[in-house]
Amino acid sequence: MAGFLDKIFSLFGSDDTESSKKKLIKQLAKDLSKNKYGRFYRVKGEEITPAFAKFFYDVYKIVSPAQVFLQNAEKSDQLKQLTVEFFMDKKILALQSRISKESIEERSKGAQTASLAKQVREELNQFITGFDSQRFKAIDECYRLIMAFVKFTGFDFFFLLKKFDANISERNFSYQPRFDAIRAEYVSDDIKDFLEVAAAVDPDQDWKTALEVLKKYKNGMDVVNQAHWIKLLAFLKEIRRSKIFELLVRHIDKDPLWQSVPRIPDDNIVDPYIQKKKNETEAALNSIQNSRRNAQITQLAQTVFGSADVQRMKNYTDKQNEIYLKKDLEGFTYVQGMNYLKAFLLDYFKKDIRELCDLFLIRGQWVSQVLSQQMSEGFHVLMNISEKILVFDDKLGENGENGSRLKAALVKVDRDKGQAKYVRIILQAANEEALQMITKSAQALIVIGKHLKSILEDFQKSPHELIINWKELESSSETPLAGRIAGIYKKIYCFVQMMQFFAQEGGNEA
Repeated sequence: MAGFLDKIFSLFGSDDTESSKKKLIKQLAKDLSKNKYGRFYRVKGEEITPAFAKFFYDVYKIVSPAQVFLQNAEKSDQLKQLTVEFFMDKKILALQSRISKESIEERSKGAQTASLAKQVREELNQFITGFDSQRFKAIDECYRLIMAFVKFTGFDFFFLLKKFDANISERNFSYQPRFDAIRAEYVSDDIKDFLEVAAAVDPDQDWKTALEVLKKYKNGMDVVNQAHWIKLLAFLKEIRRSKIFELLVRHIDKDPLWQSVPRIPDDNIVDPYIQKKKNETEAALNSIQNSRRNAQITQLAQTVFGSADVQRMKNYTDKQNEIYLKKDLEGFTYVQGMNYLKAFLLDYFKKDIRELCDLFLIRGQWVSQVLSQQMSEGFHVLMNISEKILVFDDKLGENGENGSRLKAALVKVDRDKGQAKYVRIILQAANEEALQMITKSAQALIVIGKHLKSILEDFQKSPHELIINWKELESSSETPLAGRIAGIYKKIYCFVQMMQFFAQEGGNEA
């Protein structure tokens, strides 16, 4: 509107524009003199009167308790939560209780992880569905009204009033102020600030609910006298209709086209609340899943190695990961799996399993060479991977091909974002290679394990159907062959189960 009038004025030249502006200011003076609240201002001397200060003092008395109660309310997550929960019915509240971390942990006792997860996710969906568009709108509107109240009551009334009476004390209403008239230019900015926050205080909105939420937020204490607030709303409505403050600013600033820019809260709290509940629910389920997973891995590691604490990798380690985590980089993701794999291949495969495989593959006389060939291929895959692991780990050393690249790039990460991307590429490639070795090792061990099981079953048959020189093989073994096969098969079986946990992290199953 202002731009449009400026263009009209410009058609008449600068003199006409100035003349038109003076006419408008003169008209403002007339409008002020006729305004119901014209007593706030003396046009001739351009002074703000004590009546103006008295109005703000009366407002200050009503809202001053809220200023104390609602400090930091604008940033309070608790207030957002209480606002959302105020609009929940019994069904939604019950569902929220069931998907809480404490409830999920309690329900997990004796329950299968998969069935619990399915049930909890169904309840989460029912909880989300409970927030229909009507409830959604009511919550956000209520919170916006609360924020409008917080911003309005947070206006610095004391700072404004002190300009009229230097002896006034903050929130001391036993003192009888003696307000003096002051130059209008001293309060122009204050009026503008007040108009910005007052615009959002809509008297026609549901203040009863908003104040009830705030009362709950303050543990049952009213943040403002509700009867006084309702009267003030009616007064503000009348003041707004009179346009007195807009007229004052225009006349004081000699800007007849000035318009206030209101600060209307537009907060949306339901979506973030629901997302938070989703995240908390998934985190609780993941925590249970990870806890059970880790317990199973620990138990299997105890069976295979006699201890869950197995450290074999030199460079692909958790200690090295600390450097990456400090730079907000993911680091090495299969450290535990690679430690177990290297330990198994070095401590068991190259000794006990290799000796047994050599016995059957070299000395054993198989009915069909096709069957022995499959076992032989699995054996050689594992031999190859055991060598690959050493090369893989050495490459990540300080002087290794990838280790030296990572070291050089990490130095530059803080000042060059491109280096962070380069580090991520190297780490991702290393993790993919680690996952591939874990997966292929598990697959190869499954082949060997299946054949050992078949060999043990064949040993117990009469006549034998798989190997025909059992007596010769028995005489070549220093310990009873059946017990030896069973022991190694059990170790392979447990180790494969353990490796499957790490292979599944990468989205694959061994």
